[in-house]
Amino acid sequence: MDEKLIIDVSRLKSEGETVSGEVDAVDLDEEFVKSFGGIRYRLDVRLYGRELLVRGSAEQDFDLVCSRCGKDFDDTVKVADYVSSHEIADNTVEVDLTESLRESIILALPTYPVCDEACPGIEQTEEMPGDDRWGALDQLKVQGEQENGKS
Repeated sequence: MDEKLIIDVSRLKSEGETVSGEVDAVDLDEEFVKSFGGIRYRLDVRLYGRELLVRGSAEQDFDLVCSRCGKDFDDTVKVADYVSSHEIADNTVEVDLTESLRESIILALPTYPVCDEACPGIEQTEEMPGDDRWGALDQLKVQGEQENGKS
């Protein structure tokens, strides 16, 4: 696994090329989102004048916590339509795509991960008691109701 995804612009073929492999993992240092393995990618790279156009797909495995039941589960986060464009200066030899690829994986992470669409959530073992503190409010009369003769 490579530490970075570097494209050598100086040796890139005029018709472009396809690159694939695995680059170091997205490590968010979060309690509920832990990555394992690296970012697997397959990218088509092509130079158009002074622009490097990169298109393809990427994916990475994560250990997530279900937002409904709180249990750990494994999931693969996929970016099927990765696209990035980089302006190339005259003296540019290499372009580092690592951060752009990493950001696309982070953006694809689910906001509220769910272990299964049918997940019922946390099981309640006993019925919650009613909150009778609100009963006193039911007995209050609003000033406007008293003036209009409403009870």
